[in-house]
Amino acid sequence: MTSSSFSNTVVIVTGAASGIGRELALQAAARGAVVVAADINYKGLEAMREIAWQQGAAMVIHQLDVADKEAVLLFAQTIIPRIKGHRLVLINNAGVALFSGSFHHTYLEDFEALLQVNLWGTIHMTKAFYPYFMEMNEGHIVNLSSVFGLGGVANQTAYCTSKFAVRGFTETLRMELLGTNVFTTAVHPGGIKTNIVKAALPKGPIATAAMHRISVKSFEQMAKTTPEEAARLILDAVEKKKQRLVIGSDGKIIDLVTRLFPVSYTSILKKQIEQVFANPYKNRSTRANRKRT
Repeated sequence: MTSSSFSNTVVIVTGAASGIGRELALQAAARGAVVVAADINYKGLEAMREIAWQQGAAMVIHQLDVADKEAVLLFAQTIIPRIKGHRLVLINNAGVALFSGSFHHTYLEDFEALLQVNLWGTIHMTKAFYPYFMEMNEGHIVNLSSVFGLGGVANQTAYCTSKFAVRGFTETLRMELLGTNVFTTAVHPGGIKTNIVKAALPKGPIATAAMHRISVKSFEQMAKTTPEEAARLILDAVEKKKQRLVIGSDGKIIDLVTRLFPVSYTSILKKQIEQVFANPYKNRSTRANRKRT
């Protein structure tokens, strides 16, 4: 792939201040795209833009909360007139995690807050730019789901719900867009070496800072793929018009197991996950349940 493969292309990346989003923005700029990088963390955006400028790449940054529908609509109204005539690649990457324990111990307001970012942020952004895609009859929508959008995992009810929904949303768009030159890609990363778990502050009645540290340590040991590699694979998928992308050997194993064993994968994966990913809630959750009996 040449550096001009994204020429005459505007790439919008949400959650661009860190992790996969940061690498997507930098690598898309290096491939010749004009990048519009959006994130709620403006300082992170400024630091990333400085790196892009040092590399001679074009980049525009915007502070944006994708959970804010009105802010997203205003953002689109600002951007669309400036990109007329260019192919648009929209990468809905912004996402958050929740450290709360089981569904029983998860407060609904925390569940809803996660959905506002992970699911509604993706929907808000796509809806806001959809008229441009339809007008141009060209472009690409990339939505970041997860391997947790392929199989349900204990103590991740909110996150799994959001990522299954992103997957369903993307696959529905895929069917609706058949016969057009607008493409979609649903991305299902496995463990990526980002700070998403570290940034998930303890919430709910049983989650503690000490338990969170255990979870972060386990995740860091399990996550094998770098953000740089994940971003490269995603941009390659856009170039090849690949409509489904599973990232990482761990992701591919989960993908295979959930497809071959759509029901029994629950017990199969539970055993495997407990071996490599510590369950910091186990004893505390059991004690909490006993107090209620």
